[in-house]
Amino acid sequence: MSNFRTLSQTMLASPQIEVCDVAAAKELGVTLIVNNRPDGEEPSAPQSAEIAAAAADAELSYVSIPIGHSGFSEVQIDEMIGALDSAEGKVLGYCRSGTRSTLLWSLAQAKLGMAPDEIAEAAMAAGYDVSPIRPMLDMLAAR
Repeated sequence: MSNFRTLSQTMLASPQIEVCDVAAAKELGVTLIVNNRPDGEEPSAPQSAEIAAAAADAELSYVSIPIGHSGFSEVQIDEMIGALDSAEGKVLGYCRSGTRSTLLWSLAQAKLGMAPDEIAEAAMAAGYDVSPIRPMLDMLAAR
């Protein structure tokens, strides 16, 4: 069962998805799935190749931008911006809880010029807290 949370009109975040959630995402207008969970983090969870195959079967785009314990890099933020730019519909980002997906989306939005307060409000409305990365949001937005 899906637990998609709305961050914006074009971005959803979710805890770990199952293969069956890909069809539900497509029904909501998702055209791109972004996996922010490293393979092997939870061996019993569907791994990248399984979700990628389900996305391909559903004619959805798929990209993996794994976020591990080392945190976020500028390269990952730029990869997320590129993924968002390439999407022709809604994007669904997922990880273990949806937090890393939300934080990466937030950092991308800050780099693109969205106000940190707006980002924080959008994340909070979806049930996520961006306070751990607020200094990074402020820095990226100030550039």
